[in-house]
Formats: sequence, C-alpha cells, structure tokens
Amino acid sequence: MAIFILGLVIFFGAHVFSAVRSREPGKDLKKKMGYGPYMGAYTFVSIVGFFLICVGYGETRGMGLVYSPPSWGKHVNFALMPPAFILIVASQLPVGRIKKWAKHPMLVAVKLWAFGHFFATGQLNAFLLFTAFMTFAIFDRVMVKRRGDNGPAPEAPTKLWPDVVSVIGGIVLYVVFVGYLHAALIGVPVIMPG
Repeated sequence: MAIFILGLVIFFGAHVFSAVRSREPGKDLKKKMGYGPYMGAYTFVSIVGFFLICVGYGETRGMGLVYSPPSWGKHVNFALMPPAFILIVASQLPVGRIKKWAKHPMLVAVKLWAFGHFFATGQLNAFLLFTAFMTFAIFDRVMVKRRGDNGPAPEAPTKLWPDVVSVIGGIVLYVVFVGYLHAALIGVPVIMPG
C-alpha cells in the first residue's frame, strides 16, 4: 500500500502544483525555467508517480472491499466509457463542437471514467484510485475557472473534422481497450471469457 500511496502523492502532487502555481509575470516557474525544462521535469515526475501507482495498484489487489458494487454497475460503466474516450481524443484536437461543448474535455473524461468505475468495482485500491482522480478533476476544473480559462470561446470557429475524428478515434480506442488493453495493462479482463 505504501508504494501505491506514494505514487498517488507524487503524481497528484505534480498536477496540483501545476494547477496552483502562480501565473504572474516574474513569478511563473514555467516561464522562469523555460517551457521545455519545466515540461520535462513535470513529465518526469508524473511518469514516476504513475509508474508507482501501477506497481502499487497491482500489489494491493485483494486487500478487501469498501463496498459491493450493484449488479447493474458494470453496465453503467460500459455506457460511460465511450463518451470518455471520445472526449479524450477531442481534448487533443482543434476546436470542434464537442470540445466547445465540454470546455475542458480531458477533465470531463476523467470524471466520467472515475464515476463509472465507482459502479463497477468496490475494491479498496480501486476506490482510492478513482477517488483521487475524481477529486483532482473537480479541483482542477475549479482552478482553471478561477484563472478565467473557460475553454474555447463561444465565438470560436469550429471545424467538423475534429468531431468526426474524436467519435471514430474514441470508439476505436474504446473497443481496443475493452477487448485487449484493459486486461494487458490493468490485469483485469473487461469481458470475461465464457
């Protein structure tokens, strides 16, 4: 459990720092260090934290249930994951209607992912993981709003192709993740054989 908790602290520590750091001229560490060095350090710390989360998550399997998920919980999770994947793809593309509607599509995707998984599993390690991600996504949304970042401006022009790529790419990622990557990376098959 110690490695898992350490990973969560390191990973979210970097993300919380990035969310709360001063953006004032002369005080912004990102500008003081330079974009490349700052992002390099931020990425390195995040990867270390994420690696520890993955290792610790595996080591904490079977540590008990916080609650028993409902029998229909997995169906809720299945329903929420396609839009989450679509939003993840949309977050990396130019402004389309999806990105304009979601404002911050990556944060919405994380909330959907975490919320859906609360219905699918009640394991202690999963509960801690999804609670951490949900809490951060809510916190970060508050912080970006305080900074005046409300996503694409209402008058921002939209393109059709980012929406098309988001939907097709998101669904493809969802199918690949459900069919293969979830079992390969997480160690838990989404679709049980037989």
